Amino acid sequence: MKRQRMQILYSGRVQGVGFRYAVKSVATGFEVTGSVRNLDDGRVELIAEGTQAELEEFQRAIQDSEVSRFIRNEVVFWSDAKNEFRGFEIIR
Repeated sequence: MKRQRMQILYSGRVQGVGFRYAVKSVATGFEVTGSVRNLDDGRVELIAEGTQAELEEFQRAIQDSEVSRFIRNEVVFWSDAKNEFRGFEIIR
């Protein structure tokens, strides 16, 4: 299966509420690699790589998680995987 890269920019009240830690916790249930980090403009950036089906399930699991109430908007970008991640990490 071809690996894809999914970048999601989350906006809303997504900083200071444990959002990145919740996303990392959700990631443990999926065959994905990547990172999640706060951006200076108040958004959170998620970059994940895996099969498209796995990434879509991962995205849905975040939407179904306890932090979904903090998300006002999410913008998703797709591209080919760059295979630059070894696991899934929070970038500080």
